Amino acid sequence: MLDDFMTRATLAGIGVAFAAAPLGCFVVWRRMAYFGETTAHAAILGVALSLALQASIFAGTVAVALVMAVTATLLAWRGYTMDTLLGVLAHSSLAFGLVAVSFLSGIRVDLMAYLFGDILAVSRIDLVVIWGGGALVIALIAWRWSALLTSTLNEELACASGLDPRHEQLILTLALAITVAVAIKVVGVLLIVAMLIIPAAAASGLARTPEAMAMIAGAIGAISALAGLRAAYVLDTPAGPSIVCVAAVAFAACSLIERRARLGS
Repeated sequence: MLDDFMTRATLAGIGVAFAAAPLGCFVVWRRMAYFGETTAHAAILGVALSLALQASIFAGTVAVALVMAVTATLLAWRGYTMDTLLGVLAHSSLAFGLVAVSFLSGIRVDLMAYLFGDILAVSRIDLVVIWGGGALVIALIAWRWSALLTSTLNEELACASGLDPRHEQLILTLALAITVAVAIKVVGVLLIVAMLIIPAAAASGLARTPEAMAMIAGAIGAISALAGLRAAYVLDTPAGPSIVCVAAVAFAACSLIERRARLGS
C-alpha cells in the first residue's frame, strides 16, 4: 500500500493535521501566530546547517527552531517588544538560512520544496518521522493539557495553582519546534503556520469546549489534506498550497455557519 505515492502523501497530510490541531488551538488562544511564523522561518537555517554538517534534517530543524523560539521568549521576558522582536528574528533567520544554503557546494537543494513543501515526494522514512513527531506532540500536549489551559486563560490563577506560566510556554515552544520539523516536508516553511492557525480558527466558532475545538480542528485539517491532495491531482496545482487553500475555504464556510447560527438565535 505504501508503494503508492498518493497513499504516502495522504498519510503524511493526515499526520501533520493531527499534530497541528491541538497545538494550533493554543496558538490561536495565545495569539502566537507571529511566534509560530518566526519558528517556522528558522527551519530554513536548520536545514542549511543539517546539510552542511551531514546531520539529520529533522534533528537540525528541531534544534534551530527551538533555539530561535527560546531566544524570542527570553528576550521578550527582558522587556523587548514582542511583535518587533519577532519581526526581526523571523525575517533575519529566513534570510540567513537562504544565504547559508547558497554556500553549500556540491549539495543540490530544492528550496521550493522546503519553502512550499513537497508532500508528493514523502518517503516511508518521512512517514515514520511525521507520525512519530506528531505522536510526540500530541502526547506532550495531552500530558500538560490542564496546566496549559490554566496558564493560557489566566496566568495569575496558574501561579495560584502552583504552576509556572513560563514553564508551560516553553512546553508549547518545544511542541511548536517539533511540529515545524515534521511539517516542513508536507507544506513547507511558508505554509506551516497556516496549517496551525486556519483549522483551529475554523473550529473556534463551532466548538463549545477546548477539547472539542482541538478535535474539530484535527478533522478540518485532515479533510483539508485529503481534499487539497485531490484538487492538486485533478487540477495539476501545487499540493501544499492546495491543502492550505482548502483549509481557507473551510474557514470561510465555518464562519458563515457560525454567523447564521448567531442570527438564528
